[in-house]
Amino acid sequence: MMVDLSQIKEHAEVIGADGVHVGTVDHVEGDRIKLTKKDSGAQVEGATGSHEGHHHYISKGLVAEVESDGRVRLSANADVAVTFEEEK
Repeated sequence: MMVDLSQIKEHAEVIGADGVHVGTVDHVEGDRIKLTKKDSGAQVEGATGSHEGHHHYISKGLVAEVESDGRVRLSANADVAVTFEEEK
């Protein structure tokens, strides 16, 4: 079942399947979630490299659900999810 991206609100927290913070939603752009620049590329324990200072995008395919509190939960753990982030 695909998640309806229209349920995702600006400034919602994006978390990995493990509950670890991945980023904050800037807005939805097409079939991707654009993360805020301030929070985008934040270091996640176990992830390599840093990509701070520009926007990152999360593909719709990584979104497992939008929780009742508005948080966006991904299907991958945070340390894996950041490796799938797209830069622009």
